[in-house]
Amino acid sequence: MRNFEEIYAIAEARKPELAALLAKGAKPKTARALANIPDDRWLAQMTRSIFQSGFNWKVVEHMWKGFEEVFHGFDIGYCAMLHEEYFDRLVSDTRIVRHGPKIRAVQENAVFLTELRKEQGGVGKAIGGWPSADYVGLLDMLKKRGTRLGGMTGQYAMRFMGVDSFILSRDVTARLQAEKIFDGAATSKKSMGAIQTAFNGWRDESGRSLTEVSRVLGYSIG
Repeated sequence: MRNFEEIYAIAEARKPELAALLAKGAKPKTARALANIPDDRWLAQMTRSIFQSGFNWKVVEHMWKGFEEVFHGFDIGYCAMLHEEYFDRLVSDTRIVRHGPKIRAVQENAVFLTELRKEQGGVGKAIGGWPSADYVGLLDMLKKRGTRLGGMTGQYAMRFMGVDSFILSRDVTARLQAEKIFDGAATSKKSMGAIQTAFNGWRDESGRSLTEVSRVLGYSIG
């Protein structure tokens, strides 16, 4: 396993503009800033990431105004109470992507976020207060308690919300494999634990966020 400076040098050799790329990228939000994000925006981003998974992202972006309309601004109280008759209308509503299981996930995740709000006093407070040193624990919680929030979907949702995070893209995974961080599938509990440990080490060594470390790993391959 190389130290972070060595991996950074590899990435910089591939991308001479690396420092500028990192400077232009969005920085992780503070726990306070995450706590101040309204609950409906968490549901909105989770929904966006779910619908983008395995689908053309530009199509979802183009239709997003329709999503906001049909789900009433993603108010979690409203979405948690969606009834069957409304679902029947949604699966034929041309303002959104007509995918029944993903539409159903909006209600189920609204229920999940309602529970999280009751437990922690707010969705952003619960997620923002999660230690980055246990980011895999946050991903596991989203997978177990949410709907369709496992794998890359949950990772992208957290990154776009500003959570300090890593994304196990093809390039990042390739670098982790080159450093012999894990064997077998990256999704196993053992592998995810090893990946978190490696990221924590590079973060502590470099003083950079998980987000920046993740991007550097990706640039070192792709």
